This record gives sequence, structure tokens and C-alpha cells, in this order.
Amino acid sequence: MYLFNPDNDLALANFSPHYTPPVSALNIAKDLALLPVWYASNGEKIIVEGEENEKFLSGLKEKFAIENTLISFFDIAQFPQEKIIPWGWNPVLRKRLTAVGVHEENLPSIDDLKLLRQYSSRQNAVKMLHELQENREGFCGESYFFDNVTDLLDYLSTEIYSVLKMPNSGSGKGLVWIKGNITDKQTDWANRVIREQGGVVAEPVLNKTQDFAMEFFAKNGKTDFSGYSLFKSADSGAYMGNFLLSDKKIEEELTKYISLETISWIKDFYLKKLPEYFPHYNGYIGVDMMICEASNEYKVQPCVEINLRMNMGMAARIFHDRFVHLNSSGRFVVDFFKKQGEALAYQQKMQNDFPLVINAGKIVSGFLNLTPALEETKYMVWVLINNRTSVFPLA
Repeated sequence: MYLFNPDNDLALANFSPHYTPPVSALNIAKDLALLPVWYASNGEKIIVEGEENEKFLSGLKEKFAIENTLISFFDIAQFPQEKIIPWGWNPVLRKRLTAVGVHEENLPSIDDLKLLRQYSSRQNAVKMLHELQENREGFCGESYFFDNVTDLLDYLSTEIYSVLKMPNSGSGKGLVWIKGNITDKQTDWANRVIREQGGVVAEPVLNKTQDFAMEFFAKNGKTDFSGYSLFKSADSGAYMGNFLLSDKKIEEELTKYISLETISWIKDFYLKKLPEYFPHYNGYIGVDMMICEASNEYKVQPCVEINLRMNMGMAARIFHDRFVHLNSSGRFVVDFFKKQGEALAYQQKMQNDFPLVINAGKIVSGFLNLTPALEETKYMVWVLINNRTSVFPLA
């Protein structure tokens, strides 16, 4: 049984079972509740409410070989033998599930979640980056963990442009950008984070050329490679969307900047080290990286973030492999619409401008919204596919 709970990172960082996510996170969870249809094992249940979601899924079944069914959150306890697979685990979700009758022995314990929070800390990315650089030359990037403001301010006095990160928040979240002198407000933020989470991560801002990630799956102390994610993020660090390309094509894109030998070395390093860093974790691990330009050459920052949960890059990877035609490429976008009716109008226009073409259950070209577009929709995931294997710009 699959559940999309995008507030996971914030809830895990807060760690209170009584945590209330912001309205934006609640809207994302509601609007994108059907997203697991595209990455869940076929035939499995998706935990989601509402007749509109049932109607939307029925429409998808007419186009694709989708056999998933929907189940209400309040009916989960009726299927005690079925495993619950959320976007990520946290104390709030555990409390909600016990409240609807799920037995505690079928859920992660509080100690399990404490360990997961420890695993999810950006301190591990700091350590991993240092270890990568100790084992091979030629990488770019620095990352430091400070447990007091005095040392942090000393570091910032040597850097013109830096980013500060909460140890626990989420990919693209919990960031503060420092250009020039740190402000009093930013210093107060750093003091609060150090007090609440034990420290703060600081890094110089790099001249980024391309975001990408390596996706892995960990089970019973063994880690396997699951594919690449080629994506784009905003200057703020917020995720914008993925390029829908084969793993081979993504390697071709990356080797325009760095060698295939370097890529393979990094992959092998993680296959060895991830089980050492996270021996008791089972599930997807996404390691965000970036290619940067410095002194007229390209280098890779091989450990920007480590996400121990399902992630959009993996969702896009699975969607491409299952539903995109071999000779096509595209983009996978999580979009936000400010005004009521905008998402629906956009969906109708794009469907008209880029009609969907499907061959044997695979999209050859066209527009498809992966989640429902209603009058009140604010968030929507959509894909736009063309019948070429070349990179399809996200914007």
C-alpha cells in the first residue's frame, strides 16, 4: 500500500508526533496523492481519498496497463498483511496509522525513526564528501558542520558567497543564502538551528552547470544501483523537474563534462559506502550531485545531498522506464499554480496543443498530467514527451 506524504522531511526534522505541516505541504499531499500510481508496483493499492481520484485513475486504465486500486486511509487496518510504503517515515505518520488501527508491530518503532533521522542528517553528506575527496582528486565543493556560531562566522569571513543548511530539513529546503556579510537575522537563524539540531552545515556556492543524481536501493545491508536522475533546480535549490531520458542517454549527457570513468568510480564508491553509512536502512537512497565550472574546466561535486526516502528523481526514472517510448524523451515537472482554475486551464490548453500519442502502452509524444487537474488544484505533476531521444529542455 503506497502513500504520498511530501511533508515527510519536515516532520522527520521536527520529530514530534503532534507536528502540523504548513498549508503548502498539505496542499501538495492532497493534489498529488495519486502520484504513487506511476512508481508503485502494478496492482498494489494506493492510499488516497476522493471520487475525483477514482475517476482520474479509471481514465488512466483506459490508456495504460495500470491495475492499481485505491484505498481510503481509514481502511488501511483492514489489510494487516500488506506492507505500507510511504514517501518517507516519520513520527506523525506513525501516530496517524496507529490512530486508524494499524498495529505497532507493523510499523517502525520510535527508535527506528530516531535512527532514520540520524541517517537523514546532512552531517552524513558532509562526511561522505570528505571521504570521496580523500579517495580521489579532482572533485569540487566543500562542506563543513559547525556546532557553534563563532566558528561559523570565522568560516563565513573567508567566503564571499555561501549557503547554510539545516542538518535535517529536506532537499532544497532549510537553506539560507549568504552573500557578503551575514545579517543579524541570518545569525539568529543559525543560532536557532544550532540550538535545535546541534549544528549547521556551511558550503561555498559553486558555479553550477548541471544537477544530477544517482539512485540506489538498500535492502538487508546490500545496496543496488537503480538509475540516474538528470534534473533541474532553481537558484534557491528548489526542485523544478526531471529530464525523461534513458540511463544510457543521461551518461552521454554527463560525459560532455566529465569522464565515464569518473562516473563509474563514484557509483562504485557509493555501492560500497552506503551500506557502511546506513546499515539498517531499507529503501531508496538518492544522492544529489552537480557538475560545476571552475578555471575553465568542469568538475563534479559528488555529494550535495543524500535523501533516504522515495524522491522525484526516482519517480521520474521509473515513469520513464515504464511509460515512455524507447525513441522518445521528455520532461517531468512538478508545477504550482497560484490562482484557482489556472491548473485546469493549463491542462486543457496543453492537451489541445500537444495531443497524446500512445503506442503499446508507451507514450510516443504529447502532454499528460499525472495527477488530477481540478478547479481548486494548486499543484500538478505533468509530463511533455516528444518523439526524439535528445534532451528536452525543462524551461
